Amino acid sequence: MITTKNITKIFKNGSVETQVLKGISLQIQSGEFVAIMGKSGAGKSTLLYQLGLLDQPTSGSVIIDNQNTTELSEIEQTKFRLDHLGYIFQDYALVPELTALENVMIPLLMQGKSTDEATKIARTSLERIGLSHRENNLPSQLSGGEQQRVSIARAVSHNPKILFADEPTANLDTASSESVIEIFKELHKNGQTIVMVTHEPEYAVHCDRVITVVDGNII
Repeated sequence: MITTKNITKIFKNGSVETQVLKGISLQIQSGEFVAIMGKSGAGKSTLLYQLGLLDQPTSGSVIIDNQNTTELSEIEQTKFRLDHLGYIFQDYALVPELTALENVMIPLLMQGKSTDEATKIARTSLERIGLSHRENNLPSQLSGGEQQRVSIARAVSHNPKILFADEPTANLDTASSESVIEIFKELHKNGQTIVMVTHEPEYAVHCDRVITVVDGNII
């Protein structure tokens, strides 16, 4: 599902260059649940951003489902992300002025679905993660765990090929974290490819494989 070939990432600040990724090559299979782990500053989130097309590598290539995404234009990459990828972030990234249902509808409407169709799919997605009764609540009226579950519902509403999660449990208490991981396990059981950055080994044990990043390299 994902192949990277020698990807590097260099950040520039004036004349200062910092190489965060140092030639990473890896493969992730379809249906695999993979954890990316490493100390703070190791480059794990930077790696996730390259894999998820949220950033461009300085060199190297990212091939997703046989498509060399590094050859796509910015507009083509945006469409590819919208059609094929889903994202979950540690800060939930919900629009505060929109209800849970409306937040889940956003990517569906951006894909060109009608309001009626987007509403129906979003309701089904919220039902999957047990939040049907909260569809009309704003994010400020939801707990952290509920907000993260809404973000999961949004991420999977359009059946993405790959689900990317960047520290999805970092801001949650233990019970909410375990609830999120249980949802991931259920999605994985149903064939979802998941790539998750985490610093918590108790959640990485549920993954098929752990990729450990140290100083911009995979060990």
